[in-house]
Amino acid sequence: MNNPVLEYYRCQEELADFYETANLSASSGFFGLGNFVCYGQCSGGTPAQSMVEPLYGCDASIPALNGHGMVRLPFDPAQIITNLRMELYAGRRSALAALFHDFLHRSYYSVRPLLPVGVRRHLQKLHLRSRTQGAFPQWPVDCTVDNLVEEFLRMAMLAKKQATIPFIWFWPEGMESAAIITHDVETQSGVDFCDALMDLNDSFGIKSSFQVIPETRYPVSHTFLANLRARGFEVNVHDLNHDGHLFRERQEFLRRIAKINRYLREFNAEGFRAGAMYRNQEWYGALEASYDMSVPNAAHLDAQGGGCCTVMPYFVGNVLELPVTATQDYALFNILRDYSISLWQREIEMVRARHGLISFVVHPDYIIEERPRATYRQLLRHLTELRAEGNVWFALPREVNEWWRQRSALRLVRKGSGWCIEGDGKERARIAFASLEGDKIVYRFESSPPRVSVGVGETSADDLL
Repeated sequence: MNNPVLEYYRCQEELADFYETANLSASSGFFGLGNFVCYGQCSGGTPAQSMVEPLYGCDASIPALNGHGMVRLPFDPAQIITNLRMELYAGRRSALAALFHDFLHRSYYSVRPLLPVGVRRHLQKLHLRSRTQGAFPQWPVDCTVDNLVEEFLRMAMLAKKQATIPFIWFWPEGMESAAIITHDVETQSGVDFCDALMDLNDSFGIKSSFQVIPETRYPVSHTFLANLRARGFEVNVHDLNHDGHLFRERQEFLRRIAKINRYLREFNAEGFRAGAMYRNQEWYGALEASYDMSVPNAAHLDAQGGGCCTVMPYFVGNVLELPVTATQDYALFNILRDYSISLWQREIEMVRARHGLISFVVHPDYIIEERPRATYRQLLRHLTELRAEGNVWFALPREVNEWWRQRSALRLVRKGSGWCIEGDGKERARIAFASLEGDKIVYRFESSPPRVSVGVGETSADDLL
């Protein structure tokens, strides 16, 4: 990957060469950098193999090595960020453990269609019992990647002796953050409810995407897909048959992904999401979708643990990942037994605080009944209030994908005594400035006074720009 500071901030390339890496440990593990958890190789101490062990702590205030504007780091920033985003910290099971898990997985999915929701809920609670809210990643929203990249920016600014640096703001027109709503259609009942769901969304003026299962679950007619698009909604592919086995074995994955790629072309779809958000990001090279939406930010309540630990989109090869940053409706209603939007509101504010992507998964199948539908209606009402404030960009997933790809290709160029942006989409982009004030980083736009005063990793959405 590129230098994580340049990739994240789209700032001047001179900041790329701010560090050199010391000799690293042979093995990877967990270690600390100030209050942040890292995973990878390090020097000067032994990385822990689990979060229950004491963590070796690296120096978080590393000075410049010499007059050449370099710092010597006891880790590789690019490796740390990659390991977290790609969930490599989750580790690999032993052969025996993997065999036992595969047996349970197959057994559950073979009888899942026959199980009442109450039984499924009980089994899922047993499965999740070993995951504590204090475990890593931090639930309900984990911003470790975002906090670390901001810390690396601070190091680079200190090393280069720059109190202020310009960068290309995260979202178009200077929006504080972005928001998308997605609907995974799992059953024929969900298909039948799609028109009513579009009516509900339209009553609040919010468009969304529908992820459709191509095989086995229900027939997918061109009329159904055309109706979704004609009403201004987006169509994406949701797994192949949603049996939970897409990533179980490499050769079977390749067989299935070839069919999925064919459906992507047939449906004229750009995006993909795996069933139950099972995933292996190391295999994404075979996926021909432009973007994926299968990775939770913090998978505390999902079938597969882990999480990408970021609220920002990121590239996995040529595929852009749009992480899911809000609790899924099924988990909220059936595992937490919560029919309020309090948790969703908390997650929204946590994501806004890091200027990230607010991303929801709401299934048509699970909001047919009035009680969950009323909760979803409350969410839509809250989102329209945010939209009225004018600082959250509501978009379809494909629009976020298009913007993030444009932003990744934009260049920040010095022009006289100032800066300008070059590249496709520059008219929507905005130059922002990151300034050091003590141990805090302040974000502002060129025409605005600095109003955001934040500790690294502690941005407040209430104070934004």
